[in-house]
Amino acid sequence: MRVLVTGAAGMVGREVSGFWRASGDEVLAYDHGKLDIANAEDVFRTLHEGKPDVVINCAAWTDVDGCERDSERAFAANARGPENLAKASHEMNSVFITISTDYVFDGTKEGFYTEADQPNPLSVYGLSKLEGERRAQKEYPATIIVRSGFIFGPGGSNFLSTIVERASKGEKIKAISDAYGTPTYSRDLAVRLREFAQLNLPGIFHVANAGDGASYEQFVREAIRMSGYVGVDVEVVQMSSLKRPAARPRNSRLRSLNSEAVGLSSLPNWRSSLNDFVRKR
Repeated sequence: MRVLVTGAAGMVGREVSGFWRASGDEVLAYDHGKLDIANAEDVFRTLHEGKPDVVINCAAWTDVDGCERDSERAFAANARGPENLAKASHEMNSVFITISTDYVFDGTKEGFYTEADQPNPLSVYGLSKLEGERRAQKEYPATIIVRSGFIFGPGGSNFLSTIVERASKGEKIKAISDAYGTPTYSRDLAVRLREFAQLNLPGIFHVANAGDGASYEQFVREAIRMSGYVGVDVEVVQMSSLKRPAARPRNSRLRSLNSEAVGLSSLPNWRSSLNDFVRKR
């Protein structure tokens, strides 16, 4: 397959590009500097020149508090971008996959959110990502939407991805104990995205590693334990004490009914994937 990956400089984009290349696919990788997905003209030119079989949108503005301060930029990247890619993919008859977020939910549900649950974002970030889903589906009904969250992996700059490095330096780590999600290993996500492309079944799919989910604190302590570091100072905090500009869902754990319905097996347990991440650092 010839796959075009946007946001290729990010953690997920790099992982997707590397895995697909290793699988024998031709990868056309574009970071923001090479392709601004909010620019419709650039998107159409790039897809018409590349003629990809599959387009995977890993590009997004994921700074949750930044989105709260600059909604125009948030909607350009997270809503107009997927819309442009969906329209161009439709014209090219390419499979189109766009990555969304667990932050489309408000976090008030007990247990896991499935594809049957109604989104209700709390933040501009969540609203912009949900709008991106809807615009993409409107432009191209065959769009595959993948919601994920609590993503960690090699080269990631987010909180979960940097825990082991920070622990190795003896840094004090502040971890939230009352916010829960389902950790998702970027390498497992990349594998699942290729499976979706091969199946080419439109709709919304939740993707996360198996297990009961975890709080930030639980993830931190497990990562430190697996790394073998002792004496790491973990400060436990409540989400409300951080007073951040954007509201976050207290519970954004995901489970997929649709993946099971199409015959896909569960991803590995997040603890197993975390152990893989720690060993391969």
